[in-house]
Amino acid sequence: MSLYDEDTFVVLETNQPEQFLTVVELLEKLKSVLASTPEDLPRDVQKFSAVEDQAKYLIDTYCELDVGPGKFLQWYAVRLEK
Repeated sequence: MSLYDEDTFVVLETNQPEQFLTVVELLEKLKSVLASTPEDLPRDVQKFSAVEDQAKYLIDTYCELDVGPGKFLQWYAVRLEK
């Protein structure tokens, strides 16, 4: 059970409008980003060999990822009113 089971994330990305993603959608997004930029990962993320494990670790411990010069990818948990 993750801390974020029912939460939504607001995702901020270079040249994109803000997006609201579920934890599953954010996991998929991070997995695709990680697959395309494996060399620039923080050292503590590199200790996981599986991309899915890296993405889960990022969601639980980080709120941004370096995706290249002049680019950014950030995510923040938000609780939407029901």
